[in-house]
Amino acid sequence: MKGHRILWCPFCMMRQKEIFLFWLPLFASWLLMTAEGPLLSSMINRLPHEVVMLAALGIVFSLAVTIESPVINLLSTATALVEDHASYLLVRRFTVHAMIFVTGVGGVLAFTPLFGLVVIEILGTPTEVARWVRPGLQGLVLWSAAIAWRRFLQGILIRFGEPRLVARGTFVRLVATAGTAFGLYAWSSWPGIYLAAAAMMAGVTTEALYATWVSRPLIRQLATGRSLATAKSPGQEPSSEPLTYRRLFWFHLPLAATSVLTLMSQPLVAFTLARLDRPTLSLAAWPLVFQAMLMLRASAFALPEMVIALADRPQAKGALQRFSLTLAATVFLVMVAFASTPLLGFYLLDVQDTTQEIFELTRVGLLLFLPLPALTTLVSWVRGLLIHRRATRIVNAGMVVQLTTLICGLATGLMMQWPGIAVAAVTLDVAWGLQFLYLFWQYRRLEAGSQSILSSRIEGTR
Repeated sequence: MKGHRILWCPFCMMRQKEIFLFWLPLFASWLLMTAEGPLLSSMINRLPHEVVMLAALGIVFSLAVTIESPVINLLSTATALVEDHASYLLVRRFTVHAMIFVTGVGGVLAFTPLFGLVVIEILGTPTEVARWVRPGLQGLVLWSAAIAWRRFLQGILIRFGEPRLVARGTFVRLVATAGTAFGLYAWSSWPGIYLAAAAMMAGVTTEALYATWVSRPLIRQLATGRSLATAKSPGQEPSSEPLTYRRLFWFHLPLAATSVLTLMSQPLVAFTLARLDRPTLSLAAWPLVFQAMLMLRASAFALPEMVIALADRPQAKGALQRFSLTLAATVFLVMVAFASTPLLGFYLLDVQDTTQEIFELTRVGLLLFLPLPALTTLVSWVRGLLIHRRATRIVNAGMVVQLTTLICGLATGLMMQWPGIAVAAVTLDVAWGLQFLYLFWQYRRLEAGSQSILSSRIEGTR
């Protein structure tokens, strides 16, 4: 397979260039994927009732990503566990079951009275916004299933050393999203939320079909006996133990819980913004803040799967650490340049065509978010190391630390009636920082324990 010999050569020493070339297409994939949100919001800002529609899109997206959260880490699960045809079939069956589950949850929320309880009663969404949220959710009812399928297949592509195909698939998705959005903008009179839902659904469906097509040669090789098993690091669970559905479930469950807890932050923030000053304006500004932060953190989101795939290489840990720390410093400087220069005004006022009031709220939020891209990079690096060691429960515990901090911070902001965007930004900064400290501490404990076991075994053989 193209690139396979270089990636898995057990005698090659890890270099920064090799890491960069493996990471680059994954980063490109994430960057293209995060560009989808700004593209759609720029279209909505040029349609009638843009503030209400943008606020509705923020709620729709928050709920949609929360529903999809149990399947988002199928990328890591497939990267870590698919080693032969038997494990491929098992993870595929697990993926289909997950697709059925998330589709059921989305359907119940979008088409039953549960919608009113969640969106109006619990989240406290203003009435003029809530009436547009339901059709948005209904249009995305199959969105999570499509995401589950393509992330499962993308994990296999990464495991085989084909991250470039992942990036190409995301480019295909962005073209489909943009084509649908521009087509509806030009030749229909659909409201903004209808346009956004149709474009998002078209994009992710196209990407899932592309992933199905390009992964076929790899799956055929698995069927003929091709194995992806590699040497494991000290302390990692041996791959020789056969993978069972039970083991797969308990491996993925902490990752799914981590995603659920991570993405729950969006409804929690929406809940808070709806109850603080200028709720409709804040709910309209938050998607712009969130989308910009997604793009600025795309480089970090590409790290976990890269670390999982490369951590078995000789001297990989030190090289991956150096790459991750350099990346954290770089994205911090990029964030400063974006949030504190005229680039921000050009992006929000010219590209996004937003109002002056929403621009001011978004500018404050991004300035307060300055450390978040670097913190996300550090968290992603350590998460990858922990998942590589099968320590997914520690990853989940780290997310509990983050969510607990977030809840406490948002609750304090509600009690004190502080400005909504500022409360959300500062609280998320602190929450991600504490999560990194916890995960790094736990990883160092695991490393110390592995070294102690290895030393004991060496002494026992003398």
